[in-house]
Amino acid sequence: MPSTVVSLRVSEEQAERLQRKAHRLGRSQSETGAILLEESLRRDEFAFIDFRDSALGRQACIQGTRLPVWMVVKVAQAYGGDAEKTAANLQRPPVQMQAALNYATAFPREIEDVIRDNDSYDFTKVSRMLPQARLFKVPKKKPIRR
Repeated sequence: MPSTVVSLRVSEEQAERLQRKAHRLGRSQSETGAILLEESLRRDEFAFIDFRDSALGRQACIQGTRLPVWMVVKVAQAYGGDAEKTAANLQRPPVQMQAALNYATAFPREIEDVIRDNDSYDFTKVSRMLPQARLFKVPKKKPIRR
């Protein structure tokens, strides 16, 4: 996507804070400023959406929680996109679930990419990261005779 240069005047303290944030994200100050601006604009456009650092990088989450939007979408898919059923499952207000679904509709590639990455984890991949992981199987329940 083409970009435009925008000049901003910030205080020395803001510049220092931006530099620290850029360092934590492993990005330049310019890239970090653009990311933070985009996130701020999205917060204004979508109710109940916030952004958090995670092991996967910056993620859209439900405001006031660590629940990522992609996870809400993943659960909602199991309920045919029903925000009410998703809310009941996740024990969150339906309005928050609808907000997450609205965000995902506006930014489908962002959410689909994270879901695809999450779905790529199988036991082999996990055990490379966690050598102590053990595979266990849940035995099938015997039918109850009445």
